[in-house]
Amino acid sequence: MADRKVLAGARVVLPTGIVDNGRVIVENGRIAEVTPAGPPGNPEPSGPTGVRSGAPARAAAQAGTAQATGGHTPADAPGAPDVDLTGYWVVPGFVDMHNHGGGGASFTSGTVEEVLKGVHTHRLHGTTTVVASTVTGEMDFLAHRAGELSELAEQGDIAGIHFEGPFISPCRKGAHSEALLRDPDPAEVRKLVDAARGHARMVTLATELPGGIDSVRLLAEHGVIAAIGHTDATYEQTVEAIDAGATVATHLYNAMPALGHRAPGPIAALLEDERVTVELINDGTHLHPAALELAFHHAGPDRVAFITDAMDAAGFGDGVYHLGPLEVEVREGVARLVEGGSIAGSTLTLDTAFKRAATIDGLPVESIVRAVSANPAKLLGVEDKVGSLEPGKDADLVVLDRAFTLVGVMRKGEWVIEPQLG
Repeated sequence: MADRKVLAGARVVLPTGIVDNGRVIVENGRIAEVTPAGPPGNPEPSGPTGVRSGAPARAAAQAGTAQATGGHTPADAPGAPDVDLTGYWVVPGFVDMHNHGGGGASFTSGTVEEVLKGVHTHRLHGTTTVVASTVTGEMDFLAHRAGELSELAEQGDIAGIHFEGPFISPCRKGAHSEALLRDPDPAEVRKLVDAARGHARMVTLATELPGGIDSVRLLAEHGVIAAIGHTDATYEQTVEAIDAGATVATHLYNAMPALGHRAPGPIAALLEDERVTVELINDGTHLHPAALELAFHHAGPDRVAFITDAMDAAGFGDGVYHLGPLEVEVREGVARLVEGGSIAGSTLTLDTAFKRAATIDGLPVESIVRAVSANPAKLLGVEDKVGSLEPGKDADLVVLDRAFTLVGVMRKGEWVIEPQLG
């Protein structure tokens, strides 16, 4: 007997647009069909947004019946919806490509059980695909850690590994230990990539440092994202790195020179180049709303990826934590180094970033979905499985209410949070 779930009545966000009164059919952990309600008796969904994948024709006819009965399939009809989501949104599961931990657990130093706890914490907030990010440490430690995390990637618990440091600028170190920083020697970069056993997804570099450009080329040759970040580069140096193969801006604006009218620096180069996707931390602390609007205006919705840059305290609470060897105090949800006061990652979860984008920043829902799901999935090379609601992909989805508050999360067809609808 196939495991089959029918979700009906929601506003469903597809790559082609928003479908009102949509129907999502899940079978054996994958999306089998996504359709709008068609006219009564019509065996095929009407309009360009209806898509099907080997589902029986009666499903479309039932969708038509649902429209004729006010958006509900009769309870005794075959294929009646398991969940009536009328008045809710259904969007793809979130994809976080830059995340250091959560739930009190660190992806850099936690045990396997702690890492899984952090992953689960973010799943509860809609992130069904997460890359584990490390922070600056000794090379041997990072290589050993990459081996441990690669096992979780092989099991499907994480989507890969992101090395943020140690190849970054001491001028823009942020919450990284200056004593452990080093120039991006391609041989050492290769050591980390090899230690990850094919699961290295991204390395953040200050590409203006000695060896930076050669390291970018090495990463590009091995199919690993070279991300420009924690950098003191000039505009011209940034252009050179992009031409060498860098394709991501690590948390744009943060840990890099500010935009200047005579010395535009890396921000201008990263925003203007169509080959670059810019990460944004939309928590109200890292970015002013005007800076976020500027990024969307110049880069466009296809070149923005919302990230959390979360540390242990995400989904856990205020207190004292460690980010690598550095002590961090979290107060009222803002993480700062105890010594020096630099912002030390975030306590953000992507459901909060989504809600803020919709209700405060006023972004179109379709653009938010690209930033939080489709764009990072494409960058990570997993868009064939996740990042959008299309037949054949994993049934990873998030249910939001009218106020864009998360009420349900599904991963691979199983409810992580089952909607409790009144």
